[in-house]
Amino acid sequence: MERSLTHIALFAALIAVLGLVPKIDLAAGVPITAQSLGIMLCGTVLGAKRGALAVLLFLGLVALGLPLLSGGRGGLGVFAGPSVGFLIGFPIAAFVAGLVVERTTLVPFWAALCGAIFGGIGVMYAFGIPGMAVMLDKTLTEASYLAMAFLPGDLVKAVLAGFVTQAIAKARPGALMSRA
Repeated sequence: MERSLTHIALFAALIAVLGLVPKIDLAAGVPITAQSLGIMLCGTVLGAKRGALAVLLFLGLVALGLPLLSGGRGGLGVFAGPSVGFLIGFPIAAFVAGLVVERTTLVPFWAALCGAIFGGIGVMYAFGIPGMAVMLDKTLTEASYLAMAFLPGDLVKAVLAGFVTQAIAKARPGALMSRA
């Protein structure tokens, strides 16, 4: 229990630290950040439940006003902007990524890559695109085109999540809680 709480807190901090990487602002108002890599890693390393809890802790701190999102954003106002769908999708994305890693027998790299693609990209877009459409007063098709700007970077992050997860599995197999 204590170990799980520590890992959850550490991964919430990891997401916050990845927010220090300078964001790239898009015309749509949803920035490109490194924080989605943290969401992917929460699931692939911690597993479905712990990964989702780490993300919920992070979002709770953001909602309380801590400037943990890229660019120093925080507070309830971020949940009323064009990135609201992505924020809502964060914990579900981590859960799905973790579930894929937990349920597959693939080696950790491929399991994490699949989890990051299904959860960290698929689920994230499933929530983010409708959120953008509503907040920007666009159609789903228009919002989908806007979201395609994220895809190349998200694919790179999914591969990175695979390599990091594989490295953890190799160096400290007990630390890969998604496979425990």
